[in-house]
Amino acid sequence: MPEANHPSAPILSIDPALQPRLVVTDLDGSLLDHHSYDFSPAVPWLARLKQLGVPVIPVTSKTRAELIPLREALGLTATPFIAENGAVIGLPPGWCHARLDRPSSGRDGVVIKHPGVDIGFIRARLKVWRERLGCRFTRMGEMSVLEVMELTGLDEARARDARQREGSEPLLWQDSAAALDTFRSALEGDGLALTQGGRFWHVMGRTADKGSAVAWLIKRFAALRGRTPLSLGLGDGPNDITMLEAVDHAVVIRGCHDLIVEPKNLSLYRTQAAGPTGWAEGVAHFWGRDERRLVAAPTCEAVI
Repeated sequence: MPEANHPSAPILSIDPALQPRLVVTDLDGSLLDHHSYDFSPAVPWLARLKQLGVPVIPVTSKTRAELIPLREALGLTATPFIAENGAVIGLPPGWCHARLDRPSSGRDGVVIKHPGVDIGFIRARLKVWRERLGCRFTRMGEMSVLEVMELTGLDEARARDARQREGSEPLLWQDSAAALDTFRSALEGDGLALTQGGRFWHVMGRTADKGSAVAWLIKRFAALRGRTPLSLGLGDGPNDITMLEAVDHAVVIRGCHDLIVEPKNLSLYRTQAAGPTGWAEGVAHFWGRDERRLVAAPTCEAVI
């Protein structure tokens, strides 16, 4: 691994005269290993970014229930999150607006925004279109916990959390490509969109995607802090494209799949490594060395 992939290489100063910075990141296959969900290669960078006051925001297809323990493990409880591919936005107290956000009584202590549509509506329309079109697919909500465990590699508790959907429904497509196109058109008539993830297709409100949610959070950051941040996005799948188009710098992490990921971003880097090692490589590419005021960061033995 190149020296700059580790945060002991020179990094940007936290000089307040410099533009504030923000990281938005996919989880599965990006910050988390696709198979083991390990994130240890990214720990030094997570610690260094936290030390510098750079928010790292998970942007994922996972549910809010799944993110509660993950945010704690990653040391990201003070930063917002975007769940279910943009259908759910979570704001910790430091990101809430006194007049616009109602305090949360939930156990994760965050204010929840729902940019999309209710899960009940999505499931009802999926039932209608399966009957009318005769297409074959299986919703996650129809799967047993054991089936979700086998498909994802999650343990029982995390598989149960994955089934707690609020604004999107993952499904396994079991029909032809032509049938998929017809199905997609039918959903669009209901104001719904179909996006491809690493394991599942996801159905959600057309106005709720990762990119729209990231753009909303960047505006919230600017409103609260008085300055627009320089943003870095990292992801590995097609459902990350809108997110990677909503940021200043984009990193496409080498995926464990053959899916096409082609975001329209002039500041784009593709990693050689996959998973959290590629994540560290991507952060280092843009921010490992800063041409302005440099400081030598001490070697970190991070405890997250």
